Amino acid sequence: MTVFLSFAFCIVLICLDQLFKFLVTAFLKPIEYIDVIENVLRFRYVENTGAVFGSFATHTLFLTVFSVVLLGVVIFYLIKNRDQSKFVNLTLLLMIAGGIGNVIDRIRLQYVIDYIEPLFIDFAVFNFADCLITVGAFSLMIYLIIDLIKDIKKEKASKLSGEKNNGNN
Repeated sequence: MTVFLSFAFCIVLICLDQLFKFLVTAFLKPIEYIDVIENVLRFRYVENTGAVFGSFATHTLFLTVFSVVLLGVVIFYLIKNRDQSKFVNLTLLLMIAGGIGNVIDRIRLQYVIDYIEPLFIDFAVFNFADCLITVGAFSLMIYLIIDLIKDIKKEKASKLSGEKNNGNN
């Protein structure tokens, strides 16, 4: 993916995130919540000053600075290694877009707007940006695990072929 396409992709995702949060604030904040699928999914307006499950709720400045630094590191890595796997680049772009979406909220509002509430499990209320970060991170982890397994298999195959060649001499 070219730098321009990567940038455009991130901008589209960030704009979607901010649009969803705008709509949630405009239409959901006044009524607090709406059940989408009874006992399964609810959209509920939440102002989250913390991180996952409301952790670090009193440390908004720390979370903002930490998020910006982490985003900087990931962006630097992506630019420095842009010739790597397109899949890896995509996962990093998802995480960057989600991170920027939440940082915009933290800087602009001092909290993140969350609105997706699964009711079938005891879980935190989250948002589209959180989904981007989670999908990107889990996809990257699965990719890295598969890549590691492939490397181990190659190494074993290489050792076996080396042992066969040494045995024939």
